[in-house]
Amino acid sequence: MMFDYEARHVIEALRSGIPSRAVGQYFSEARPRIMKEISDDLDRVRDTGRSAGKVIAGKYGEGKTHLLNTVFSLAHSNNMVVSYLSLSKEAPFDKLFLLYQKLVNNTYLPRRVQPGFIQELEKMTPNSPLANEMLLYGARELETDKLYYLLRSYLNTEDQDEKFLLQSDLEGDFIANASLRQIYRRIFQQSVKYNVNFSKTKHYMDYYCFLSHLFVQMGYNGWVILFDETELIGRLGKKARLKAYRNMAEFLMPGKGMESTYTMFALGASYAEDVVEGKHDFENLEELYPEDQEPMKAVLETVIRAEQLQPLTEAEISEILQKLQVFHGRAYNWSPEVSVETLARATRSGGYLLRTKIRAAIEYLDQMYQYGQAQDTQVGELGKESFEEDVPSLA
Repeated sequence: MMFDYEARHVIEALRSGIPSRAVGQYFSEARPRIMKEISDDLDRVRDTGRSAGKVIAGKYGEGKTHLLNTVFSLAHSNNMVVSYLSLSKEAPFDKLFLLYQKLVNNTYLPRRVQPGFIQELEKMTPNSPLANEMLLYGARELETDKLYYLLRSYLNTEDQDEKFLLQSDLEGDFIANASLRQIYRRIFQQSVKYNVNFSKTKHYMDYYCFLSHLFVQMGYNGWVILFDETELIGRLGKKARLKAYRNMAEFLMPGKGMESTYTMFALGASYAEDVVEGKHDFENLEELYPEDQEPMKAVLETVIRAEQLQPLTEAEISEILQKLQVFHGRAYNWSPEVSVETLARATRSGGYLLRTKIRAAIEYLDQMYQYGQAQDTQVGELGKESFEEDVPSLA
């Protein structure tokens, strides 16, 4: 039985339009076909260890963020680590070395309310099987062996300041190669001999691959990465935009590096028209990379073919409204005597957006709860979705 405060949190999140994992957890029945596809994808990632990705598109307010939150809950129920990040100026997709720190700060282990994974590393002892496996991986499987030296130093230092610096590096605040050399020499009285000098602008994928392997070795079934607001890539300049497409390929078409990782990108429905066609991305690709257009071309084709979220059917909306009544009753300790048909009629004034329909239904239930009767609700809509809109995405 749900406590009242949980139900109230869900209702208030739906009322405000603020994305909520709780809403994704409890309102997960909509879009059963696409959720079945995603569930099957997660099973394949778990069973094969291979990585995969998916792009979805949808109009503003039609449930992209809700879908991602539903996938978040599904992944956690399948014992998978989840990272959820909305792109922004501070988290640009053309610079994955900057994005890494933001992603780590929004990474949730299963059954954990707060983000972070360092608390699990703190349990690792220098000669444990997990430590030996990760040291071997860091020494042999990445482009550079920096993470081998870093992890070995982290596991063996007793200096708390050093430990903090090394921990911060694992979280994306990269320390200089020279500083790591100094720390390693102090601990082991040995010199570091890098096979390749690490550069954060060149070798950032080492960290993503390292995390994907770490999560599997910790006993989790994989890593799910959810990127929202992907349409913000459209605001980048021509060269930066193509760089972002190349970076998307690292997740959508991963090679052997990323392990048991499933990545989803959610973008606005008009992106293909407004950006790929409107800003001539295929022509830009031919101009800047006449001899080597892959994998950017494949990513652009994937974006154009992205599955468009369709408006929910009447049956799906009715199911949502029925559950909405139950949650409203639990939240405010009353029994709504309203038929689903009546509630559906009340939402028609809310316009075509799913979000505004839900808000209209909540306002109707509010009036019934307070006054025993309700008038027509008036819930305004925002304008046409476009990647150019400078509004926060709550879809």
